[in-house]
Amino acid sequence: MSKEKYVDESWKEQASEEKGKLADSGGQPAGKSTGGINKEGAGKTDTAELQPDHSAQNGNPEEAIEVNFLNYVTSLGFQAMIFMGEVPNPVTNKVEKHLMQAKFLIDTLSMLKEKTAGNLTDQESELLENSVYELQMKYVQAAQQEKSSKGSEAR
Repeated sequence: MSKEKYVDESWKEQASEEKGKLADSGGQPAGKSTGGINKEGAGKTDTAELQPDHSAQNGNPEEAIEVNFLNYVTSLGFQAMIFMGEVPNPVTNKVEKHLMQAKFLIDTLSMLKEKTAGNLTDQESELLENSVYELQMKYVQAAQQEKSSKGSEAR
């Protein structure tokens, strides 16, 4: 009872055609910009095509953010600060407290610290260590404030 595997290799022909079209058009994909990543060449191994287009820095600054571990840790920490009420929510411009969500983000950073031990640069390790510590201290303060404010309301 042997079944032969079917391997669809039609993508190779399509990739070759698209490569030819790109070469004819001067290396630029037709249509709108894809933020520097050539979606048409997704099956190709040329890493130069996968590099982000930093020309977005001239336009919308949100598009120019580099994706790396430091920015990821910083964004999780910033979200935790928002949920603890330390920083106003940038969408509503109001201070909001959601301590359960803040705790989840702090626990996520703590898990990242454990799982990435020995695999980070000194800068990444230091940022993660300091972020977890500072956020845990702020969380304890926020939880104590919430507990004392609920206790005084019950009286």
